[in-house]
Amino acid sequence: MELTPQQVLGLRMSSLLLRTSPGEAGRATGVAEVVTWLGAMQAQDLASGLWSFGARLPGHTAADVTAALERREALRTWPMRGTIHFVPSRDARWMVELMSARVLNGAARRREELGLSEETVVQAMEVLGAALAGGGRLSRSECLAVLADKGIGTGDQRGYHLLWHASQRGLLCIAPNIGNEQSFVLLDEWVPDPHRPERDEALGIVALRYFRGHGPTTRQDFAGWTGLTMADARRGIAVAGDALARVSVDGVEMHLDAALLDVAPPVAGDDEVLVLPGFDEYLLGYKDRSLMVADEHKGAIIPGNNGVFQATVVRAGRVVAVWKRTLAKSRARIAVQPLVPLTGGDRAEVERAFERYARFVEREPEVRWP
Repeated sequence: MELTPQQVLGLRMSSLLLRTSPGEAGRATGVAEVVTWLGAMQAQDLASGLWSFGARLPGHTAADVTAALERREALRTWPMRGTIHFVPSRDARWMVELMSARVLNGAARRREELGLSEETVVQAMEVLGAALAGGGRLSRSECLAVLADKGIGTGDQRGYHLLWHASQRGLLCIAPNIGNEQSFVLLDEWVPDPHRPERDEALGIVALRYFRGHGPTTRQDFAGWTGLTMADARRGIAVAGDALARVSVDGVEMHLDAALLDVAPPVAGDDEVLVLPGFDEYLLGYKDRSLMVADEHKGAIIPGNNGVFQATVVRAGRVVAVWKRTLAKSRARIAVQPLVPLTGGDRAEVERAFERYARFVEREPEVRWP
């Protein structure tokens, strides 16, 4: 089946925003549903990660999402690419085991640069395990203090690396913040009944979830998102089998949830405006973002190409502006920087889209234009 680029954008928007569940119309109703549908959601910046849920859960506030995280509907950890994501809680262990090996192998040189011997890493995991055993929950600074008390140096990024390593090994995961700090718990205690699929089954699950929530897209995008080898990416697609369908877009092979082919592929609407956080799956879910972002706008979205994505305004599937917000006691002050000409009517649509974000953070919106 041949699809146009605009049809691809329409399908991606429907899938990424959970507008169409295969076989039925509807939306997700909770945090667990959203993260399971998408497979994982970038969460290195907590405020952005919360709004990624809010953008997909009309009527929810940031407090609602945080409460769901306390109920363990999802958790934060480093499942792939060495980067923090939200994942379904019961799937955290197998996802880390499946996708962390290459990152851990590649981190040996970094440990050497930090002066961390294998013995020190093992000792740190033992210390953290003992400190958190029995339902313990410590902030990041408290974890670093525990390590320092045992003579394990945490300066110059050593402490961060040890927490990262312990999470990549499946010892720790990130619980909701204590104040403004990350907190850590033992993964086995936070999720005492994990799902444990065999490796082939795990590859099939992550392939199906990725293409269901991000498709149509390519095998290369899937490998880039997961950090898996191309061989593992091909195997995952094969295990997913008939649940995935292949389509062609300008001669490029892409995959998507086969059930979505039972309905007419939507086309991204000309007047639809979305306001998304900087690290949303709409951009982070792909290596090739050319359908969503014009080449001349990449520098505005990732200034300095440093991996820090700006929050975006999307219209008809394409990024048309970036935005920043400052939260005051009762107001959300939002500064919008257009990347394309926006008329008065366009700006009114953008301001209406920000009203939903303001409700999410429980403040009044104040949108400013240059």
